[in-house]
Parts: sequence; C-alpha cells; structure tokens
Amino acid sequence: MEVLYFSAGSSVYEMRKEAQEWTMEERPAPVSFICLAADPNRKGRLYGGTFNEGMWISNDSGKTWAPAGSGISHNRVMSVAVSPTEVKNGYHVVWAGTEPSGLFRSDDGGETWVDRPALLDLPSKSSWSFPPRPHTHHVRWIEPDIQEENRIFVGIELGGVMKSEDKGISWEDRKPNSQHDCHALTTHPQAPGRIYGGYAESFDSGNTWQTVNEGLEPYNYLVDIAVDSGDADTMVAAASRSPYEAYDPSRARTILVRREDGDSWSPVYKGLPDAEGSSVFALTSHPFQSGIFYAVNNLGFYLSFDAGQSWEKVSLDWPDDLTGERIHGFAMVVSKD
Repeated sequence: MEVLYFSAGSSVYEMRKEAQEWTMEERPAPVSFICLAADPNRKGRLYGGTFNEGMWISNDSGKTWAPAGSGISHNRVMSVAVSPTEVKNGYHVVWAGTEPSGLFRSDDGGETWVDRPALLDLPSKSSWSFPPRPHTHHVRWIEPDIQEENRIFVGIELGGVMKSEDKGISWEDRKPNSQHDCHALTTHPQAPGRIYGGYAESFDSGNTWQTVNEGLEPYNYLVDIAVDSGDADTMVAAASRSPYEAYDPSRARTILVRREDGDSWSPVYKGLPDAEGSSVFALTSHPFQSGIFYAVNNLGFYLSFDAGQSWEKVSLDWPDDLTGERIHGFAMVVSKD
C-alpha cells in the first residue's frame, strides 16, 4: 500500500493506493502546515511544522493534531525530517529546522527536543540572509544520511549546505561549489557518500562538490528533487525561472527537468500541465521500485513509470480551491498491509 500526504491551505490531504486505485481525502487541520514528515514505523504518525505556531503531531494520518512537546525555541518550524536509519524509544529520530536558523532533535517522538546550537557557530553565519526577510534566515531542508546515521546535512536559506558527522553536535561549513540557495537535499540507498542538492552534487559525503547547470536555462531555479531509487544517476527536479514564478499559482510558470547518466538536464513535458499557472511540484520517488516517481502541485497528482521521461495525471476528485494553493510538504509511506 502506498500513502502520500501533502498540505495546502489549512488542510492535510492523504492520497492512498489500494488494489491499484488511488483515492484522496481532505482533512482540515487546526493550523496551516508548511512542512510534513512521516514515521515509517508508526502507522499514521505525522509531524507538521508551521510558520508561527510551532511543531504539531498527528497519530491518525492527520485527522487530529496536537502540539509537540517542549524544547524547540522558535515558533517558525520551516523543515522537519525523520531519520531513515536511527530509531530511539520505538520512534525514528525526528529533526526540526526553524527560522531564525536553529536545529532541534527528538529521540522520543517529539515529546522533548534538544538544540544543536553548534550549527550557529559556523564562520559563514554572518553572511546568511533570506532575501524576502533579509534580517533573518532559516533551515530550509534537513537530510539525515540514508547510509550513515551519524551524518546529517542541512540547507540554510540563504546560506548554504552544512554537514555534521556526529548527529549535529559539531558542524562543517559550506564547501566551494555547493549551492548557497539550496531548497532540497537527498541521499541515495545505493550510493554511499553521494548527496544531491541545489543543483550541485557530491560523491564524497559533502567534502567536495560540483555544480551541474547545463540544460537548465532559463529554468535554473530548482526547488525540489527526487532520485530513482534503483538508479543513482537518474533524477527529476522541479524548476522555475525565478522565485517569483515558482510558488504562487496566479503567476507561476514551472516545469520538470530530468537528468541521467551524467548528461545535461532536459525539460520534461509529456503528460504534464502547461508551465503557465503550474506552481512548483513537490517530488518523491518510490523507495523500493525503480523508475517510479510522484509529483503533486496545484493542478493535480502525476505519476511516472519510466523514470520521469513521461507522466500521467492520476484520476482524482481534485478540489477546485487547490488550484489556487501552493503545495507544502510531501511525505510518503509504503507498507505491505
């Protein structure tokens, strides 16, 4: 069974595949979530971050929510991630990133949180600044390494990609050629040491980076990325020409781009909506089946079965009000029941 969650407006949506059929259910939420994550070992366990009302937790797939426990010292929770490898007290370890930039860890399913303040001791911190709110910056993305449970990466908007090799106790500053405006990061189960983001990539656990922009012009503003679970050299990214055209559906103009075998990026159009009015896609790939990608934006839910070369729109009762909303978060759980 495949279950995906996303948030838009003041609701959380669950899309579920059973017996080869997809259904979608809207679940009104007490707050508006700007990020979501799911615990793969706890059915229905979701974590949601908000812009001004902290972190929230659901144990029933978003039907009901309650505030998380104490320890996160900022109300703006801009990113949340569940470790794929580290389990404590029956829960996968959870990480929360805030504005202003801060990183917090929970070993007990969000009941308590501990700060990782050394992130703010990095020399580059004095240059961190988020252009729409230049007086501040935030942790835009958290990526616990899928191979090494002690390693974690964070993307600061706008500041760069930082790495810890000891679960956030100490940090390495951004490296040359990594992306300072990195909106998403990912690692790969079959490629130890490889990290994707921005777009730049590293093959040595973030010690050195190379930027890969060929083929992106003019869509060189990348927001999300997904990599084929069976092929570390095949990836899909959500792209726009600028931040102005990425998020708000009323002025959006976005596409998907694809890259394989170290070649240049190329745009993908088959089966996807026109760029005009199409806000940036949230992306993920099937964690166990090669070649399957998922994309959702204001205009619908799309699947690819050929590693992102072509797409098909899933037949769902898509609410009209979603066409004017930005999609936040995209969490997936795959189970055998």
